[in-house]
Amino acid sequence: MGLLRFVLCGVLLLAAAGKARAGASARDALRSYGLRDGRVRTLAWAAAIVAEAGLAVAVAIDVHAAFAAAALLFGFAVAQVAAIARGRSGAPCGCFGARSRLGWSSVVRTGLLGGAFLALPLLPDTEPSTEAWLGIGLGVALVGVAALAVALLALARELGELRLAVAPQAALSIDHEGPELGGRIGLIDRFAGRAPLAVAAFTSPNCSLCAALEPSLRLLANDPDVELQLFDEEADGDVWEALAVPGSPYAVVLAPDGEVLAKGTFNSLFQLESLLGSARVHA
Repeated sequence: MGLLRFVLCGVLLLAAAGKARAGASARDALRSYGLRDGRVRTLAWAAAIVAEAGLAVAVAIDVHAAFAAAALLFGFAVAQVAAIARGRSGAPCGCFGARSRLGWSSVVRTGLLGGAFLALPLLPDTEPSTEAWLGIGLGVALVGVAALAVALLALARELGELRLAVAPQAALSIDHEGPELGGRIGLIDRFAGRAPLAVAAFTSPNCSLCAALEPSLRLLANDPDVELQLFDEEADGDVWEALAVPGSPYAVVLAPDGEVLAKGTFNSLFQLESLLGSARVHA
């Protein structure tokens, strides 16, 4: 009974931790049970976490608390059946966090867990041997490692979603800075004319951002549809002055006839590519 008691308490703690870690997602999952009011969902979410964690500790101290844990789990199973009857199958159930889904499998899982708690006090009370305790310790360690791996993957997923949610900004283009869009400039004579687009990138020798963008510029130079030329603030100061370049890094995209198709300050490869995309639209 000791080992089963330990495992069941661990499952309750895992369920409570999953709800707590999921936070808002777990609270929103309670909509599946008809809880529309946000404050009611928050109270129900907090109550479920406290009840599961508290009963896990209580069962570890006194095995007869397993009856209360069984009652709680059977109540959860009844709530799931009621939600499925209302057509909520497949909706989030919040059992172990945001990813758990309502379905007959979740009902069976919850019912079996409740049945295990109900049967726990009726089992013979035997103490595990030393080898058994060592096995339990190893099992706990492995579960901990698995939990850390899951948490790391979840963190990576959240960071990925955050990066997708925060859309990258396009290059900064201000009308009165740099050459006029649509105008034609003689700078095109500095290019060989072997590509549909000519990109003049303006850099400065003491610009750390320019140095960081060198790999991006080399990558752009390998594009067969683009001819890239760099114009240094010191070595090509006359070009900077003639085009009223506001600072570095800055880029001007030209058509083969010298028409200015796009211009702007860029801080990343994405922003530089956004200038090319704008140029292709106006080409």
